[in-house]
Amino acid sequence: MAWMCSATTNQGLVNNLWRNGLIKTARVKDAFNKVDRAHFCLDTNDTLPYEDSPQTIGYDATISAPHIHAAALESLEKYLQPGHKFLDVGSGSGYLCAVAAHLVAPGGKVVGVEHIKQLVDMSKENLTKDQVHKQYLEDGDIEIIKADGRLGYAAKGPYDAIHVGAAAATLHQELIDQLNSPGKLFIPVESGYSQYIWEVTKDENGEVKKEKKYGVLFVPLTDEKQYVTPNSMRN
Repeated sequence: MAWMCSATTNQGLVNNLWRNGLIKTARVKDAFNKVDRAHFCLDTNDTLPYEDSPQTIGYDATISAPHIHAAALESLEKYLQPGHKFLDVGSGSGYLCAVAAHLVAPGGKVVGVEHIKQLVDMSKENLTKDQVHKQYLEDGDIEIIKADGRLGYAAKGPYDAIHVGAAAATLHQELIDQLNSPGKLFIPVESGYSQYIWEVTKDENGEVKKEKKYGVLFVPLTDEKQYVTPNSMRN
């Protein structure tokens, strides 16, 4: 069903995600409609950004398929309320940071962490293509930081919601520690030759619940010195 959501416009893509039940919440749909995916893809001359498939953004990185982003934000929606704080690990071209910013506004904070300086610069440039996102960036409501995402970014935490956009080798305790109480983490984790989405929820008392959800295929979560083979497109 997910791969049937491709369209020729951003609104068409979002409508298809909604129609197929991948976007379930009206405010999540509204946030996706406010962010043109083409602003965050390398190929912007045709309808490729509106295909429900991952797109390369250079440096062995991808922007995830729209249905994956929809699943992530639907999972985290309860924790992405106005005034809340969101961490996007492996923020890539900045797309999910822009969408999440609409969910936590007004008064919220979005922190994107990316270990490749060129991607940090690219994402900031992408955000300036839209006046609202440019203002979020200038006001500090969105902040893109060069850092090793495997360690999270404790200096700006704790976070009500954390999204990881690449497959971690393990369920990093640093990320769980940076969750607010309550808070939720959405992360793909490697398991042998497979990868699975894990959802980690921390309640008001700091009790942690971990749930293994479904199989996926992401590029690995690495540091600046590591590069992956760019032969296959991932989520």
